[in-house]
Parts: sequence; C-alpha cells; structure tokens
Amino acid sequence: MANGSNQIVQKLWNYCNVLRDDGMSYGDYVEQLTYLLFLKMADERTKPPHNEPSAVPAEYSWPTLIKKDGDELFDHYRHVLEKLGNEKGLLGLIFNSPRTSFRTLRSSGASS
Repeated sequence: MANGSNQIVQKLWNYCNVLRDDGMSYGDYVEQLTYLLFLKMADERTKPPHNEPSAVPAEYSWPTLIKKDGDELFDHYRHVLEKLGNEKGLLGLIFNSPRTSFRTLRSSGASS
C-alpha cells in the first residue's frame, strides 16, 4: 500500500510540475488539483468496498472527465466547476466561485 501511495504522490507532483512550467501559480494548481482529487475520491467512494451513492451528480462526475480530451475536456471541466458551484449544500460550498486558471494558460498559448 505504501508503494501505491508513493506512486500517487509522485504523479501529483508531476502534474504540479507541468502546471507550474505552463505558468500556473502554486495556489492555482493546488486549487485545480483539489477539485480534481475531490471528484476522483467521490467516484472511488461509489465502488467496493464503500458502494456509497455519489455526492456529485452523474453528469459532472469523474467518469465524464476521463472520457474527454483536448478542447472538449477543457470546456467540460469549466462547465463542471461552474455547475457544481451552483449546487446546494456542501457541494456548492466546496466548488463556490472556482477559478478556472486553465483558461488563462489556454488563451496565452500555453498548453493546457
């Protein structure tokens, strides 16, 4: 288990390095990774051994993100953040007023 955890941590740091190299600030990429991790963990809780219903509506869930790529992924991710921010309760509080920092990178010509 420790080896698996180390691999996940290393992957996250690799993503952070890519985002930093593309001009995203530390605070911005931590925020984006937090949103993504929340969505991934919500999805993981729907699987064994937990088998819990997801707190995230199906149309904004992790599986909808991993099915997309490129501009389609970018547009869908922006939409997901906006819609989850409008949800009631804890979900709306978590995603309240998210900044989609990828927009800045994309419009400046950096890869997203």
